[in-house]
Amino acid sequence: MSIATQSTDPGLILALSKGRIFEDTLPLLAAAGIVVTENPETSRKLILATNNPDVRVLIVRASDVPTYVQHGAADFGVAGKDVLLEHGGEGLYQPVDLNIATCRMSVAVNAGFDYESAVRQGARLRVATKFVNTARQHFASKGVHVDLIKLYGSMELAPLVGLSDAIVDVVSTGNTLRANHLVEVEKIMEISSRLVVNQAALKLKRARLQPIIEAFERASKQSLQQG
Repeated sequence: MSIATQSTDPGLILALSKGRIFEDTLPLLAAAGIVVTENPETSRKLILATNNPDVRVLIVRASDVPTYVQHGAADFGVAGKDVLLEHGGEGLYQPVDLNIATCRMSVAVNAGFDYESAVRQGARLRVATKFVNTARQHFASKGVHVDLIKLYGSMELAPLVGLSDAIVDVVSTGNTLRANHLVEVEKIMEISSRLVVNQAALKLKRARLQPIIEAFERASKQSLQQG
């Protein structure tokens, strides 16, 4: 006599971070007929249900989204280009630039610091950032010698207390820089968020994933045209 085994298929798991990426992803999910039934800002839950019993949302740190997707803990996710560059993108399929959560990665310094002269004269700069790989590549391409100091937050504080000459960070409005008497002296790149998919999940769960990927792509293109 055989005993029926219960299916262990967890359905599709989407990794998102709180804040702007989560909010900007909601209309894309809606375009795929998916509505998240709880607010991560008010719920203590880290796995949120949706109106589709086959889809759940995993709430993780922005920097961890690629790792969860790469290792299959999530089938797909949304991550900024800045985070993906630091991660390296191994094991990830990146089918769509969603054009959401847009900002830029820039170099900023104290208002009184002569950045152009320091670079021109070949000074060795101390640069604080959490985007170490991106900063290293940027300054190496310019032939500028830097000592990189890795921080995980409150980047603007580093030049104010003498920890660094400059910072490399993402900038949206620039209000935080101005409030701390810092100035943006160089734009490194434009940043937007991308859809990332686990490569194994794309093969094994293609029938369920592909319609969502296509809905995201259509919605992002429509939003870009309207914007």
